[in-house]
Amino acid sequence: MAAAALTVLAVPAIADAAAIACGGGTSTGRVAVNGCISAERGSAGRFPTREITAYIKARNTGSKGLNVAYEAFFRVVDGGHWEKLGSGRTYVRAGESVGPLEVGSSTRVCGPVKVEIRVHAKADGAAWSGWSPAATRQCQT
Repeated sequence: MAAAALTVLAVPAIADAAAIACGGGTSTGRVAVNGCISAERGSAGRFPTREITAYIKARNTGSKGLNVAYEAFFRVVDGGHWEKLGSGRTYVRAGESVGPLEVGSSTRVCGPVKVEIRVHAKADGAAWSGWSPAATRQCQT
């Protein structure tokens, strides 16, 4: 799962807006989860920045609706530590999907580094899922 290829899901019409890419999936109970990431261009004075945003997609494979709690974490791959970006809760109807839902974001000054996010989820009555990762080069053009 961790080595799953990223798939571009949506390309916004705005030239500087970032596409959302999702990583491999994981599951908890009747809910399948994917972690997703985007990196939008910006600047802080004369320094280029990226707004790194974590998203989650969830699909309920069961026959009853579920409340799903989720969390997202962020890190710079080389030597970084995991920082919590955010958390949330949503209702997913039976047999339906939600997302990508924004979980949190972090603005970083550009550097030649790779960044990654990871998300996990927990359906009512189930354990936390494994981690679903997604990654991007922070300042790719």
